[in-house]
Amino acid sequence: MNEFFSSINHFLETILFFDILFGKVEGTTIPFLVAWLVIGGIYLTLKMGFINLKMFRHSYRIIKGDYTTKEDKGLIAPYKSLTTALSATVGLGNIAGVAIAIAIGGPGATFWMIAAGFLGMTLKFTEVTLSLKYREFLPDGTIMGGGMEYLSKGLEKKRMASFGKFLAITFALFMIGAAIGGGNTFQVSQAVGAIGNEIDFIKAYPWVFGVVLAVLTGAVILGGITRIADTTSRIVPLMVTIYIAASLWILIVHADKIPNAFALIFTEAFAPTAVAGGMIGVIVQGFQRAVFSSEAGLGSAPVAHAPARVKYPVRQGIVALYEPFIDTIIVCTMTALVIIITGVWDPANGYADLIAAKEGAALTSAAYGTAISWFPSVLSLSIFLFAFSTMISWSYYGERAWVYLFGTKSSVIYKLIFLSFIVMASVVDTGIMVDFSFMLMLAMALPNILGLYILSGDVKEELKVYLRKLKAGKLDKEAIRD
Repeated sequence: MNEFFSSINHFLETILFFDILFGKVEGTTIPFLVAWLVIGGIYLTLKMGFINLKMFRHSYRIIKGDYTTKEDKGLIAPYKSLTTALSATVGLGNIAGVAIAIAIGGPGATFWMIAAGFLGMTLKFTEVTLSLKYREFLPDGTIMGGGMEYLSKGLEKKRMASFGKFLAITFALFMIGAAIGGGNTFQVSQAVGAIGNEIDFIKAYPWVFGVVLAVLTGAVILGGITRIADTTSRIVPLMVTIYIAASLWILIVHADKIPNAFALIFTEAFAPTAVAGGMIGVIVQGFQRAVFSSEAGLGSAPVAHAPARVKYPVRQGIVALYEPFIDTIIVCTMTALVIIITGVWDPANGYADLIAAKEGAALTSAAYGTAISWFPSVLSLSIFLFAFSTMISWSYYGERAWVYLFGTKSSVIYKLIFLSFIVMASVVDTGIMVDFSFMLMLAMALPNILGLYILSGDVKEELKVYLRKLKAGKLDKEAIRD
């Protein structure tokens, strides 16, 4: 299995992650898809007038339910759509991905992760708005949304129907792969590594963990989006509370080291000493892991937001601004500070084996363990919840892509494949799974960002109309009052 996945990784790297510098700068590479995401984020942030800074308060009021109307359409509340999407993004990418980024790129990678999170807020707004605009209500009561729908239908309106269909099919195939990769195998392999360090039985028999996790995941995903949303709306607050509480405790205890940590982050962001490739290498590591964590620009979260019960597509897009902010700017930054303060990112401090194996979750667990000796055991529970919640959300993403390609009746085949990969990932080499998962997820950005470029003008117009109504007080008059 290791040889099989290694060959897939080599193929994907050659096709989708070629160096746009073509080796002209020795020791420095810029993968095409990373540059593609960065440029897309900058372009949309400028085009949407920095909406990622302007609409925070309004977004919070939508989440509270202040703008519920009689004309709302959908299956679940905006808050539950947000928590479903967050359960997929606030996962082991925050725990493992951050540790890997800093171990490879040095503390400066944190700065570029934050920058990526800022740009990712606009990417997320744009793609979620499009998902609501072009979602489809199916006869069985479910809702189809996400990249498949807005790429095909949106480009059809632009008289590019064939091209749009091609992009939608390509996107759906990548999403199925990403669900099995980043949304499944990465979560399992990282969880096994971290929990196995605390429980000897799991370390000796990792397949048992895989079977148990597959059974629990199957019990949820067979119930559809309503059960997934109900489960994630309970799990997400719990797991985030546990993780953030521990992070805050460590940062408070080591408050005197925080200024130096931020100084190191800033100086190494622009004058790195710990990574081959210099500043470019640090930027690439920061953006790669931030995208893997927040999924902004990949077109995955719009699937979770599609069933949201709202009147205006832009409204759910504004709610989605909170995702990269919570996931990357808050959670990832806190994780990074703990890792830097404790020094586990430096191979010289005794964690070279974990760094070489890319066992990011285990590395983060070690960081927290240096400050709170008993916390790795608690973190194991948190890691399990992170992995479990991410997997059940990503299973839904992949299922929607599968239904788009093959129809509703065959969705059970996809679910069985998804569950079988849980067991498989528990015994495959962790480093190989990290690379496999990362490349499959980032590949989704290729068709998705292209669609966002083409359709961004439509989103801009809808945003203008919405802001005019908001300013005139019309949206407040529409809202149902208790």
